[in-house]
Amino acid sequence: MSGMAIGLSVFAGLMCLLVVRIHVGIGMFFAGSAAFLAMNQGDFSALLFTLNNLAYARLSNYDLAVIPLFMLMGQFATNGGLSKALFRCAAAFIGHFRGGLAMAATGACAGFGAICGSSLATAATMGQVALPELRAHGYSGRLATGTLAAAGTLGILIPPSVPLVIYAVLTQESIGKLFMAAVIPGLIATLGYMLVIRLHVVLDPSAGPAGPKVSWPDRLAAVVEVLPVVGVFLVVIVGIYDGWANPTEAASIGAAACGVLAVWRGGLRWAGLKLSIIGTAHATAMIYMVLLGADVLNAGLAITQLPVDLAAWVKTSGLPPLLVMSAILLIYVLLGCVMDSLAMILLTIPIFYPVVMGLDFWGLSGTDKSIWFGILALMVVEIGLVHPPLGMNLFIIQKLAKDVPYLETAKGVMPFLASDLLRIVLLVLAPGVCLWLVHLNA
Repeated sequence: MSGMAIGLSVFAGLMCLLVVRIHVGIGMFFAGSAAFLAMNQGDFSALLFTLNNLAYARLSNYDLAVIPLFMLMGQFATNGGLSKALFRCAAAFIGHFRGGLAMAATGACAGFGAICGSSLATAATMGQVALPELRAHGYSGRLATGTLAAAGTLGILIPPSVPLVIYAVLTQESIGKLFMAAVIPGLIATLGYMLVIRLHVVLDPSAGPAGPKVSWPDRLAAVVEVLPVVGVFLVVIVGIYDGWANPTEAASIGAAACGVLAVWRGGLRWAGLKLSIIGTAHATAMIYMVLLGADVLNAGLAITQLPVDLAAWVKTSGLPPLLVMSAILLIYVLLGCVMDSLAMILLTIPIFYPVVMGLDFWGLSGTDKSIWFGILALMVVEIGLVHPPLGMNLFIIQKLAKDVPYLETAKGVMPFLASDLLRIVLLVLAPGVCLWLVHLNA
């Protein structure tokens, strides 16, 4: 059996393991081990030699230290009540319009994503804060839950973003450049979601009634309340991109600043601190376990030469590059129905990345192409989080809104998915949308 045939068989076997709900890290470990054994006629020595140093080589990577730090920053923000301040500020300015509170929830999700880096955490936290307000003001269950499920995805699109850190580590790309490239698409996503809400309430005014108008002194007080959160975001992102702090140092500063803010606001006490540390440990352990499984799988696929052979086949096939990219993005959407965002990134990037880098897209340089594809992959992964029937954000919001049927929530996210599709088409046809800030200070 050829190396490509073995690689494809291993990949198919992994899909079967995921279908029967084997943990993705364990599944990738077994699949990678099977590839080693198949390529070495059952000899365990090559596999054992690789495993001997693999865990240390991966977990001693200095860049990966940003993951627990960003997770801790999000935990402090969640348990410290910073999400409430963000929602109150947004609601103070636009809550008196039809659909305004839903738009405010979207803006608050974007703001929370700027200090969190996790879609699931953003959806869960902002759902607890905004959903009672939306329901109390008469918003329909479909609009309220659909908005929060979709807007939760801004947690990984607005930097800092844990999936982007993983992508950077896998591709040896700059974390700072990827974060800067995600800023404009993140803002476009936020505005696109707000436009969807506006269109919804125009077509159905009863779905999103106007809220009370807030006085200017109260608005200014709400702005002052969120200025420290904005400061944390600027310190982290600008610090990384301008080079006066590497990603790990900036994440350390951000985590410490969020902790101080949470304590200062009175939302973080000993119980909250304990929850933050345990939550960070659990999330980091899960991510690192998946990383180790992905390393075994990637090493196994590497000796089968599947990624290289596949890239060479696509390059010589004569297929239009945009057709290849469209197929890759469609595969991401389908995978999003059965696995989480981190698993998709770890599983597909070693295979798709060489394919994309071997094709010509609008004359982009290698670095620009790498950054552009990273943002595209992130946005399609984001769709998987809200795509019925298994979008994780749908289930999180469903647990909070027990009075809203799941079908209503699924229908509620459909217009937001249409907005996502338009944004992806824009980014595919105009890479400069995400590359402009990267080039600004180059």
